[in-house]
Amino acid sequence: MKLIPIKTPLIEVNDDLIEILATSIKKRRIKPKNGDILVVSSKVVALTQGRIVRYEDIKPSRRARRLAKKYSLDPGFVEVVLREADEVYGGVYRAILTMKNRIFVANAGVDISNAPKGYAILWPKNPKDAAEKIKRELEKRFGVKMGVIISDSYCIPLRAGTIAIALATAGFQAVIDERGKKDLFGKELRITRRAIADDLASAAHVVMGETDGRVPAVLIRGSRVRLDDSASNSETFIQPDKCLFSSIYVKRIKKLRP
Repeated sequence: MKLIPIKTPLIEVNDDLIEILATSIKKRRIKPKNGDILVVSSKVVALTQGRIVRYEDIKPSRRARRLAKKYSLDPGFVEVVLREADEVYGGVYRAILTMKNRIFVANAGVDISNAPKGYAILWPKNPKDAAEKIKRELEKRFGVKMGVIISDSYCIPLRAGTIAIALATAGFQAVIDERGKKDLFGKELRITRRAIADDLASAAHVVMGETDGRVPAVLIRGSRVRLDDSASNSETFIQPDKCLFSSIYVKRIKKLRP
């Protein structure tokens, strides 16, 4: 499998993301092929949607001020997090555990890294639609069939550092169901499903980095992912009572909700 970084100019609010991606691909003499998967950072998708706020100008609520003091965060930033979050459960130093779009995530996806001072970037609006649009337009320009992932950095319980997950996909099955198949010793798999989109997002994350590299997209070649335009994002989610983590501690942390 090959990962091809796509370096771009600095992407700013309301820029034409598809035009920038297409131009950057051509400028670097990259030739997309059938079956390629393009991973795009959620941050640049959000920026081009205008999903950025100046949190220093936002008046924080009493709850935001209390949480900001507890977790060493700016009160205005915490107010943005509270407005974006579907649920708030608790936190640690400089991070609040929230639920956003059925995903456990720090700070409801609100991020100040790679944003101007005093500003925060939110998660993209309708990331599935954004992924579909990028796929559709780039396929037209390059005459190929491809898949698209919109990714964001993510934390795993009890593991240091970040990986990445797929916030949305387009053009391929994000999860491969292995249940019913046999292992090396002929035993039937009962619960195994492979999160292919998250695997690919994490692979691209290694190339993108987290700082000033200006690599907001990575073209993945040779992943052997089967393209499927009818695939949806619903397969990436499971019910809370079926999740190994949430089934155990959601009820407990709700009792501790700030």
